[in-house]
Amino acid sequence: MAEIIIMPKLGFNMSEGSLVKWHIKEGETVRKGEPLFSIETDKTTMDIEATGDGVLRKILLEEGGKVPVTLPIAIVGGADEDIEAVLSEAMKKLGMEAPSGEAPAAAVAQPGTKDAQPAEKAATAVPLAARDYDIVVIGGGPGGYVAAIKAAQLGKRTAIIEEDSFGGVCLNRGCIPTKVLLRSVEALKEAKESERYGVKGVAADQLRLDMEVVQQRKSSVVSQLVGGVGGLLKANGVTIYNGSAEIRDEHNVMVGGKVISSEYIIIAAGSSVKSLPVPSDSRMNVMTSDEALNLTEIPKSMAIIGGGVIGIEFAYFLANAGCKVTVIEFLDRILPMVDEEITEQVTALLKTMDVTIHTGAKVTEITADSVVFEKQGALESVDAASVLMAVGRIPNLKGIDCQSLNIKTEKGAIVTDETLKTSVDSIYAIGDVNGKAMLAHTASMEAVVAVENICGHPSVMRYDVIPSAIYLQPEIACVGLTEAQAKAKYGKVKTGTFPLLANGKAKVAGEEKGLIKVVLEPEFNEIVGVHLYCIHATDMIAEAALAMNLEATAEEVIKTVHPHPTVSESIHEAFHAALDKAIHFIS
Repeated sequence: MAEIIIMPKLGFNMSEGSLVKWHIKEGETVRKGEPLFSIETDKTTMDIEATGDGVLRKILLEEGGKVPVTLPIAIVGGADEDIEAVLSEAMKKLGMEAPSGEAPAAAVAQPGTKDAQPAEKAATAVPLAARDYDIVVIGGGPGGYVAAIKAAQLGKRTAIIEEDSFGGVCLNRGCIPTKVLLRSVEALKEAKESERYGVKGVAADQLRLDMEVVQQRKSSVVSQLVGGVGGLLKANGVTIYNGSAEIRDEHNVMVGGKVISSEYIIIAAGSSVKSLPVPSDSRMNVMTSDEALNLTEIPKSMAIIGGGVIGIEFAYFLANAGCKVTVIEFLDRILPMVDEEITEQVTALLKTMDVTIHTGAKVTEITADSVVFEKQGALESVDAASVLMAVGRIPNLKGIDCQSLNIKTEKGAIVTDETLKTSVDSIYAIGDVNGKAMLAHTASMEAVVAVENICGHPSVMRYDVIPSAIYLQPEIACVGLTEAQAKAKYGKVKTGTFPLLANGKAKVAGEEKGLIKVVLEPEFNEIVGVHLYCIHATDMIAEAALAMNLEATAEEVIKTVHPHPTVSESIHEAFHAALDKAIHFIS
């Protein structure tokens, strides 16, 4: 089958190229992998290899000519193919009608003449042999926009489809807006406690949050970041489609009533809030995290159903803002993904803030003024002015008919391999839709891995060294196995703990609550888990993730000098404790 050879795009800033030399003459045979022609860009001259076997049937751009990227420069095909028909069809797809038997003047330049100028429609033309795009990304969250930018940087013709605002859940309804709210309540907390640092004239009992101002600041921060993502996409040459996407088959996506084709599709559609199927009285104000982020008043009381990350971050925020909070968790402890030693300390902290916690509790009904739950075989209830449903998120598969597309799913999530490829070779799935680790930074790394594999750079995703973060104060951050998980895997393990009360920087900051805990496998002292409950934990956990990614041992961390005075010194001390004894603490 004939192939239209195009001027390749070798970088996201490349808009045109000059043809320096043809290595094959018209009528000669070319083999896959052999140099076909040389081009000159604004940076370098390089040979371009043939992508398949065939005969160079027609040269459309002579040596010395220049054309925009993606325009046709030659046709390679079989000796008996009707090249004029192929050329005519190519011109139609490019939006340029060429009479039969004539070369497309808009795509040809002879030596010594003016550079080729494409017809008006050809400015956005695509090659016949390829599809409309090399990669189409569905979803503009931290997985989708990173995938699109990375693909464009690697020279792929890339489009992204987003029906809402860029940034996905993270920027609009998750990571960023929740941190704005938490920063405001931290400022309130600091102001109330400022007298102990020598600040006079502050009447702590008169301080409160103005939620309208908080919401204005939240909107401003989100708006700037969302706009920044759009700017990055445009700067990298990514084509943007606004609208909902529907995958028609393994190479075609419909958006805005138009079908666009692509060699590869990356699904990055994110997730939606999950709710419990329990009877609920319509008179009760039941909200999800989406609505809770837009509160303009702090309710007098709130029952939070779910003691995971979302529920506990909101419990911390609301309690500090003056709300009476009750947390109802189905499992036997809150934050079940966190090491038990840290969970115990967080539970104690929340109780000092007058947060009531019910664990091992199953919600059975939401009435007009209370939440009813079953605990140890008995029914109990808690009065509340509002209810926050914080029981997690589910993959968003809207517009994706997985069954008809032969995309394998499990428990409502798309199944992917370590390269992020689905059961369909041309379709990849990243971020929350694959259900592996619903974290923004996981989605971003999956984006890079997926694009690298599509572009022929083998890469695999490691899920055992993904850090997680919880933004209370002190913060929580962890990577790898908890002590209980490590014992289940290795049997006997080594652990080291260092309390923040023995750290100088923490004492200066007045934040002495918390601990650092490290877990080692017993044979080589390789790091298998690090758990931080301290100020700056979410910033410091990257050190532990890097160490684990490099399969570092405790000895290697101990031999790494940590600056003083910093909270990071506590990590150093915890590894000392795991091997022998901490230097700056007597256990």
